[in-house]
Amino acid sequence: MAQRQFLFTQAGLSKVEAELESLRSTRRQEIASRINRAKEGGTENNAEYDDARDAQAFIEGRVLTLETQLKNAVIIAEETARPDRVKLGSRVTLYNQDRKLEFFTIVGSAEASPNDGKISNESPVGKALLGRKKGSVVEVHVPAGKLKLVITDIS
Repeated sequence: MAQRQFLFTQAGLSKVEAELESLRSTRRQEIASRINRAKEGGTENNAEYDDARDAQAFIEGRVLTLETQLKNAVIIAEETARPDRVKLGSRVTLYNQDRKLEFFTIVGSAEASPNDGKISNESPVGKALLGRKKGSVVEVHVPAGKLKLVITDIS
């Protein structure tokens, strides 16, 4: 079965690599120490021990997720020429229906962080923007209703 590809900018890939290294080199040891301290009080009905084991499970799950993403990572090529259409890695400036400027970078789903202005190419807005030119009016159906966006710049 073919593995799913994970699209990253170079900066996004570096961030994932750094997080994985931190989990492997620091967080695992911290959790092991917590588990050992909690064991000293016995493991039966020991909330501290249970909490440490839960944290360990979370960290190990995150390590597996990051390893899978890195194993199947594809770097989004960053062009130096000014793009004429929105594509992966593009930074898009647009006006929303309230006439407020918004800035988004189109990234792969593994790198998406809407609070940081990074939206997935698989999100409704990301899909609607891909392939569009500066000046395009884009209507997007989202759970909250319909958005009308005007692309003012692509970089």
